[in-house]
Amino acid sequence: MPDPNKSLLDRLADFLTPQPTSPTERRQELIETLREAQSEGLIDADALSMIEGVFQVGQLCARDILVPRAQIDWIDINRSLAEIIQSVIEAAHSRFPVYEGSKDNVIGILLAKDLLRHATEKDFQVRDWLRPAVFIPESKRLSVLLRDFKDNRNHLAIVVDEYSGVAGIITIEDVLEQIVGDIEDEHDIDEEADNLIALDNGDIRVKGITELDQFNETLGTQFAEEDIETVAGLVIQHLGRVPKVGELVNIDGIEFEILRADPRQIHILLARQIPKKAD
Repeated sequence: MPDPNKSLLDRLADFLTPQPTSPTERRQELIETLREAQSEGLIDADALSMIEGVFQVGQLCARDILVPRAQIDWIDINRSLAEIIQSVIEAAHSRFPVYEGSKDNVIGILLAKDLLRHATEKDFQVRDWLRPAVFIPESKRLSVLLRDFKDNRNHLAIVVDEYSGVAGIITIEDVLEQIVGDIEDEHDIDEEADNLIALDNGDIRVKGITELDQFNETLGTQFAEEDIETVAGLVIQHLGRVPKVGELVNIDGIEFEILRADPRQIHILLARQIPKKAD
């Protein structure tokens, strides 16, 4: 633990000189010191979050944040051109893994811009426009992967398991989000849109950053926790950890389903009221 008798600047200076403690202990001491610096107004909350994210990237592996195989928008090379175009338009991604025969046989990466720009050309063949696929093991450190993405100007990698089967995919955006938080794009929920969106089935789609007061007003709940201001914070405090995608969390008659999350934070949830059992 940091020495409380030392000034904040003295403690930061200590990290520039060798110490007998382990790297893990030193890292934790540095984070605690930086958190104190933030509380004293020396650095802002966003800067602290990014610094913590950098440490997180150094500790995580590809398996920790990959998009699972079952959630990938695949392209089957043997489908018709019209079917492939329709799939690309509906998924609205920029890159797609392409397989032949089996999803463990990835033959390349299709860029949407290549397909939509050249599909009307005579004798166009999807196979001719595939980019080479990059394969990485599940155990690859995110810090190393980020450097590889940068050096090779690559944006997507296929993650394989110990049996050489496809476990999932990971993008440069997935890695960067561990540092800077959720990166919204034109296909994500509009940052300016309402934090709570009512769905046709009665569920409420909720941004994790939604304030509890707004949530309470919309759903008629009375959630109130000291030092907790957002719905994401409420769920994390209730569990004592960040939940995984797909996990269900019941809090005082409200069931939360986690739609989007990473190891650091919850981005999107579904909220639904649990019917009361008849006496």
